[in-house]
Amino acid sequence: MRTNYCGELRADHINKTVILYGWVDRRRDHGGVIFIDLRDRTGTVQIVSDPQRTPESYEDANSLRSEYVIKIIGRVCKRPEESLNPKLPTGEVEIYADKIELLNKVNKQLPFLVSTSDTEPVKEELRLKYRYLDLRRDRMSKNLQLRHQVVKAIRSYLEDKEKFIEIETPILTRSTPEGARDYLVPSRVNPGTWYALPQSPQLFKQLLMVSGFDRYYQIARCFRDEDLRADRQPEFTQLDMELSFVSVDDMLEINERLIADVFKTVKNIDIKHPFPRITYAEAMEKYGTDRPDTRFGLELVDVSEIVKDSGFKVFSGAVKSGGIVKVLPIPGGNETIANVAIKPGGDFYKAAVAAGAKGIAYLRVKEDNKIETIGAIKDNLSLEQKQQLIEKTGAKPGHLLLFGAGSIEIVNKSLDRLRQVIGNHLGLIDPDKISLLWVTEFPMFEWNADEKRLEPLHHPFTAPNPEDLDDLKTARALAYDVVYNGVEIGGGSLRIYQREIQEKVFETIGLSMEEAYNKFGFLLEAFEYGTPPHGGIAYGLDRWVMLMAREESIRDVMAFPKTQQASSLLTDAPAEVDEKQLKELFIASTYDPESE
Repeated sequence: MRTNYCGELRADHINKTVILYGWVDRRRDHGGVIFIDLRDRTGTVQIVSDPQRTPESYEDANSLRSEYVIKIIGRVCKRPEESLNPKLPTGEVEIYADKIELLNKVNKQLPFLVSTSDTEPVKEELRLKYRYLDLRRDRMSKNLQLRHQVVKAIRSYLEDKEKFIEIETPILTRSTPEGARDYLVPSRVNPGTWYALPQSPQLFKQLLMVSGFDRYYQIARCFRDEDLRADRQPEFTQLDMELSFVSVDDMLEINERLIADVFKTVKNIDIKHPFPRITYAEAMEKYGTDRPDTRFGLELVDVSEIVKDSGFKVFSGAVKSGGIVKVLPIPGGNETIANVAIKPGGDFYKAAVAAGAKGIAYLRVKEDNKIETIGAIKDNLSLEQKQQLIEKTGAKPGHLLLFGAGSIEIVNKSLDRLRQVIGNHLGLIDPDKISLLWVTEFPMFEWNADEKRLEPLHHPFTAPNPEDLDDLKTARALAYDVVYNGVEIGGGSLRIYQREIQEKVFETIGLSMEEAYNKFGFLLEAFEYGTPPHGGIAYGLDRWVMLMAREESIRDVMAFPKTQQASSLLTDAPAEVDEKQLKELFIASTYDPESE
């Protein structure tokens, strides 16, 4: 049996005989003495085979190659002073191999080098196709171990310190399409009917509150058939929580303690709490987004009132048509940002246009607060308007003022994007800084222009602010999102627990009572049997770990992710199935490849 893992060995183990298993990371022949870096999931350690000191293992060591699977029996020795490796946790020791047993060879050429010393980038398609090799690499091994540590810390904290109980909820449930598309599963024993894979355990966890399990959590697998990007996958993992008899303040405080405990346990980082709180309206006003990165400044300023009557039609026209004009003030921008970057074809111009803007207008504040303007804007702002812009934005000599004009959505989206790009360009974002904050008081609903109806900003089970019950269409929700360095990692709300309010919400989003009872009758009925006030939150576990690992994509903290086309390069899923299976399920495919 293995006595130790490779990465565990230290000076305390010197003179002990150990049994190790692992993969050959590298093999080196130095003048007849063979050195092998043996790797397992804990790290690497140096193995030595010397024809004089370990003659029994020498021939076996000489035949080894990268990624061979071997067993080592040997003595832990102190490395010579000249070969100590302070960069390696095991760098003080080496193992003289008394015996090497080859357990398995590599019989094909490796598609890429696995060695921890290899720094060459590998195409993601190759990494995903040969994921079992990719997971041997140091980066991926550390990421998955970090994920494990985060989950372990979550379980320990919630169960031991907050009295939560973990309860599993069904994977095969019914379709309630009020969010992304469902993944559907046909039922063989109930022909013509379908299960849906859960987009979240939302309804079940609310029913658990009705059942009296007042503190529930689950590390839940969820499924959404939606377009993918770096932080989305068709199947993903949530930390799901629900509590009874809590206020918004209770929810935020419990979750702040949880987050702080995870960072301390896993990274030994002290997170100060309570976290800052900002309302949705304030976040959109200052940052143009409901998930602001507050590691740096560059706040937006609404100047619609100043320019609404200006001669510059881009500004005045935007305000008169119901839009806005906002400014992104950049201190020192005159020195750090050239005109070419803002004009058509420039990097910042491209970023704004990609986010929906038609272009960028700008002003430069010179000495004595004189404003330098060009183009159509030059002669169409009065001296008074220019002075008001300086006062409203707090601009000083050297400031660059970038303008967004148009619909509220486009202006916020484009200036948010510009703010991020420029923050990176100017080196304002400290990668070592951790910014956590709550965004609260979201609107209950947003307008779906395609379907000409209101739809829930979060989901239809979110409770409205009691102060806004008279007009649900404009009501604020008792909802909250936690944002980590500009990424929303968790969101939740207090829930509706009274049948009459839930029915009003369904009516507001255009769901008839017949449809409501058909889809959610079991929930409405449960509300008749003494449902306690309750609230919850769900964290995107993959996103949370991605940020802690400083990765750019959640695929790099998942063992077997899908591509952006929702396919597995490793298993070639999804795939066609036998016609016999389809017949058993009473379904047939209507797909015609020639129609594409």
